[in-house]
Amino acid sequence: MTHHLILGAGPAGVIAAETIRKLAPLDRITIVGDEPEPSYSRMAIPYLLIGNIDERGTYLRKSPTHFADLKIEVLQAQVTGVDAKAKTVALNNGHSLAFDTLLVATGSHPLHPPIAGIDSPGVHTCWTLDDARKIAALATQGARVLQLGAGFIGCIIMEALAARGVQLSVVEMGDRMVPRMMGPTAGGMIRDWCEAKGVQVFTSTKVESITPGKPLQVKLSNGTTVEADLVISAAGVRPAIGYLKDSGITCLLGVLTDEHLQTNVPGIFAAGDCAEAFDKVSGKTIVSAIQPNAAEQARIAGANMVSQARGQALSAELKGVTQINVLDTLGLISTSFGDWQGRPGGEHVELTDIAAGRHLSLQFQGDVLVGCNSVGWTEHVGVMRGLVEGQVKLGDWKDVLKKDPTKLVEAYLGAAQGQQEWSGADDARRR
Repeated sequence: MTHHLILGAGPAGVIAAETIRKLAPLDRITIVGDEPEPSYSRMAIPYLLIGNIDERGTYLRKSPTHFADLKIEVLQAQVTGVDAKAKTVALNNGHSLAFDTLLVATGSHPLHPPIAGIDSPGVHTCWTLDDARKIAALATQGARVLQLGAGFIGCIIMEALAARGVQLSVVEMGDRMVPRMMGPTAGGMIRDWCEAKGVQVFTSTKVESITPGKPLQVKLSNGTTVEADLVISAAGVRPAIGYLKDSGITCLLGVLTDEHLQTNVPGIFAAGDCAEAFDKVSGKTIVSAIQPNAAEQARIAGANMVSQARGQALSAELKGVTQINVLDTLGLISTSFGDWQGRPGGEHVELTDIAAGRHLSLQFQGDVLVGCNSVGWTEHVGVMRGLVEGQVKLGDWKDVLKKDPTKLVEAYLGAAQGQQEWSGADDARRR
């Protein structure tokens, strides 16, 4: 019997397993996860901390017999190694599993910054349900909380902490908040917004040391020492693929895949936060750690695992992985799509209204919008994504946008409709 082995019980692993089961009702499927809880979404943890949902609300599938009903075996263990040539996976319980096809979907793990005292009691990451339980016990009304990191994930966590009524300080080593998603103007506007909401923000600042005790003493690079009842380390994440060392599977930042999500080893695939896939907008391979991308990659990988096992051509293809970020920071909506920093030789236009809390930055290459940023401009979010992902040729509409960037909806409708009409005429000629 063909055995499909899936490493990782998060969204990518679950969706891939379900995809395989639909296409191959009789094949053996095993998911290996390293946490004791049922499969859950990490992106739901902030909503758990806010109190909008309970732990069951984070579960990816609500029925306790979901996987058993689908005849999908779920094992709790840590993967310690993969032998691509022998087609085996070693586990920390001393057992090994043989496979016919393999999916690497082990996601990411939090970075552990080299800071003295980072392992002190009262210092936590915010990544697992167990982390969330420990944070909830300490992040009570009025508690002094210091958060290390103000990136995308950090800002989502900050939203949950603020809702719990804590006294919040945030330390970011970059010169602005969300530095990998926002330019200086936009990142500065988010900082000003947070400070107006009562959050103490330190940018261009590092945590130098944490002295254990109640309270914790957090020494900053600007000479300040902050007392905290809880420190949250949100310094970023990296693909959890250390166990693939010497496996024969090619890894860069993540597991390198082709358009079928297959690695350099036939029959071994990757999906989700640990996969490095081709981004059609930038023309480069990237790790895009967002759940919609993980779900799409998982469906494609699962379908191709079945094809591979049957000796068929791999037909399911990933159309591309675009960088998509929409962030709610204490009620301020900001977005980042594609190459928001622009490209060499490209053009850009931006519009800023500090008083209204609105900022819009558009990046062009030729007559295509290749990236954009916005703060406080919620009505254009869908159109910006459509233009960047669709690589829509704007033609004369580019000049319109350079004069008035707010004409995005009109440009999208005009340019996209024109391309559809041209494509239809072209199809008619071919017929």
